[in-house]
Amino acid sequence: MKTAVIGLGNIGSRVAKNMTVGGRTIIVADKTLAKAQKLAAELGGDAEAMPVSEAINKADIVVLAVYFDAIKQLIATYSACLAGKIIVDPSNPIAPDGKGGFKKTIPAEQSSGQLIAALLPQGAQLVKAFGTLSAESLASAASRVPERAVLFFATDHPEAGKAVAELIAASGFSPVSVGGIDRSIRIEVGGDLHEFGKLGRLVSAEEAQALI
Repeated sequence: MKTAVIGLGNIGSRVAKNMTVGGRTIIVADKTLAKAQKLAAELGGDAEAMPVSEAINKADIVVLAVYFDAIKQLIATYSACLAGKIIVDPSNPIAPDGKGGFKKTIPAEQSSGQLIAALLPQGAQLVKAFGTLSAESLASAASRVPERAVLFFATDHPEAGKAVAELIAASGFSPVSVGGIDRSIRIEVGGDLHEFGKLGRLVSAEEAQALI
């Protein structure tokens, strides 16, 4: 299956690097093609840069590594192209609070995972993943020894979850499912299984299973 990482900011570029280090061949895309080409050159022959539209068309798994509101815009623009694909959502619905911290931009009881799932075209399968750790932790904890750190994921689609779990493992982390998309709030910022939430730290697979 071909994987595309759309959006090459702190999270997207790190996810792309971890995948290529783990032996995955990927497509990288950004609103600026030159940015994608620069990263692809840095990652070597395992990454190919494309415009966003072409990357989405060619990929089977599309990681939308952009802000929550930008994901909504991408879905609206490329809805027809996303049908039938596995969509990975790492987003966290937060913004600066003006006091040096962050605030949630949607009601407290809502999750970005559920909202994004409702916007996707028929046949698209959402997996909430790659957003439970900071970019710094995605970099420093990849392939941690002696026990790998966990990246949680949530989905209503078991086969899509299996495919994304393989990407997580290739990226140097242990994939652990928290259940369906209705549980995705647990792995978003502020949730009880997020690094910037009640959990507040990285955990091993054994620790994660006890927490779930």
